[in-house]
Amino acid sequence: MIQHIDIAVNLLSANLIDNCHDIIQQAAKQDVSPLIVIGSELEESAQAINVCQQYPQQLFCTTGVHPHYARHWNEHSAETLKQLAKHPTVVAIGECGLDYNRDFSPRDQQRHAFAQQLDIACELNMPVYMHCRDAHDDFIDIVNRYRQDLPKAVLHCFTGNKAELDACLAADLYIGITGWICDERRGQSLAELVKYIPNNRLMAETDAPYLLPRSMRPKPKSSKNLPEYLPYIVQTMAKLRQQEYAELAGHCYQNSVDFFNLSSHG
Repeated sequence: MIQHIDIAVNLLSANLIDNCHDIIQQAAKQDVSPLIVIGSELEESAQAINVCQQYPQQLFCTTGVHPHYARHWNEHSAETLKQLAKHPTVVAIGECGLDYNRDFSPRDQQRHAFAQQLDIACELNMPVYMHCRDAHDDFIDIVNRYRQDLPKAVLHCFTGNKAELDACLAADLYIGITGWICDERRGQSLAELVKYIPNNRLMAETDAPYLLPRSMRPKPKSSKNLPEYLPYIVQTMAKLRQQEYAELAGHCYQNSVDFFNLSSHG
């Protein structure tokens, strides 16, 4: 049996939550379990904890504030996040980071909320789950300020260039790879970079319900991405890396177990 862990499932999304049970079971049938449910703002993080409690050992979650919602960060947010993070189903701080592509929150507020969450991850000695889009220079600058005190850090859904990858690896970050590499329109650069990521720094994710792998055949009837499709992403990565599928899957699985300290939740 080849096991997988999907490190990014936006299960609280309106596109997924109503079919939560079926999604978890269908993923498990493809040996994709557990799933890491992403908290992108504080209320959603609390909801993620509640859902995880209903599916022990099948679901774990992150708690944090995505840069899109950084404008809502206030003087109470840090304490609220610390309390949420103490719940046993919570395995990382995040999703936090910078997004200069959409700028849904002012950039100074994004940087402030990001730094505050890295500070909390350091204080609680927890892994951090990060987002960066079109903001590499500021992102890596802030990360490097905290990196010495962070136990572990992953940049999820990496879509950067070779210089950005090198900077992330120099900071000893884990790199999360999605079905972006299966997109012939915009994923070609990433497909060429995947081979440069060391075995011990690679993790796999769907980012469901987003980023359905475009090259899947037969093509799913729905454009909604699902955790059960994760093996296809790993198989694609293995081909690009000229690596055996089972070997690469084993690295991704063990990296995920180690990163989120899942063996201590057994």
